[in-house]
Amino acid sequence: MMTAVSTLGLGLALALAVLLALMTLLPFLRVAHGAVRSCDFPRLQICGIALALAPILYAFLPIPWGAILGAGMLMAAAIQAAHVIRFTPLWRRQSLRPEQEDPQAQVSLLAANVKLSNRAYSRLIELVRAEAPDILMAIEVDADWTRALEPLHPLFPHRVVHPLDNGYGMALFSRLPIEGHELRELLVEKVPSIRAKVRLRNDTLFRLYVVHPEPPVPSHDTEGRDAEIGMVGIEASKDELPCVVAGDLNDVAWSLTTRRFQRLSGLLDPRVGRGFYNSFDARYPLLRWPLDHLFHDPRFRLIEMRRLPDIGSDHFPMLFRLQLSPLPRGEEPDAATPEDRAEIREMAAKEAASDREAVGSDWEDERS
Repeated sequence: MMTAVSTLGLGLALALAVLLALMTLLPFLRVAHGAVRSCDFPRLQICGIALALAPILYAFLPIPWGAILGAGMLMAAAIQAAHVIRFTPLWRRQSLRPEQEDPQAQVSLLAANVKLSNRAYSRLIELVRAEAPDILMAIEVDADWTRALEPLHPLFPHRVVHPLDNGYGMALFSRLPIEGHELRELLVEKVPSIRAKVRLRNDTLFRLYVVHPEPPVPSHDTEGRDAEIGMVGIEASKDELPCVVAGDLNDVAWSLTTRRFQRLSGLLDPRVGRGFYNSFDARYPLLRWPLDHLFHDPRFRLIEMRRLPDIGSDHFPMLFRLQLSPLPRGEEPDAATPEDRAEIREMAAKEAASDREAVGSDWEDERS
């Protein structure tokens, strides 16, 4: 006879199974809302919990319900695994390695979401000095952060600095010449992005986009984020220069939005076939997923990709080293569909007509 405790535990297991099933099915909807798109994030966690829950349901529920619900959890785990398996060594890599390294054709980029309320300035400064990247992209910087980073100015003579106190400020520091840049607010006021032209040491130019769109929240749609990511993808696909898009996309590598971005842009994800490189949340080991990205033109080859040590932020910094190659282009993503472009146009038009404050602008009013 089941005790009250075991009955309660079984009830919680059933409730968890329903929640996992719902979170597995919701992302199939092409609905740009935080309540739906947030379910894209914890696919690894859902997969693990569903696998652990399946034998419990099978063992403790009467036939046939135990078998049915246990099989349902195994199916949910399989669906989640199918989404994330591309980001394991079991999958073919998208980004190729160069046949021969050429330091003059290389660029190293360090992307760091510093977290606006984080005041451990020295940890980032020391990390940058140790890694010596060609380009530093610091995201969520305010005026205090930009002043604190002034000791790095001698290392990076070329800079684009745009501090904001709403969590969307950004700074681009470069050893390599920046030969023209645009600081844009593509859709939402005070949500900037940077579009720059950078010259490599071998005198070759490439285009760099630094982006930080809004995060998904359950109470708001994600059309601002999704449209901005898509618009950058379309722009990159039309650019004559080889492009790199980097930053905190507030989206996971396996989501509908990011997969659509790849189709629209034709850019490659170096995580595919290599690993997750989970960059968020640095504070909670069991709640991590890849939010800080770099996508590159197939003419680039990947030399190195590393997740760097904690700098006091909720994001780990990421380091990428690329080489622009004269060799034929590598693998390319699937082509964009008319539906992809139509969705971006519709969302962009809706956002352009809206008048609202950026999502999360008040999240860190209290500075730590």
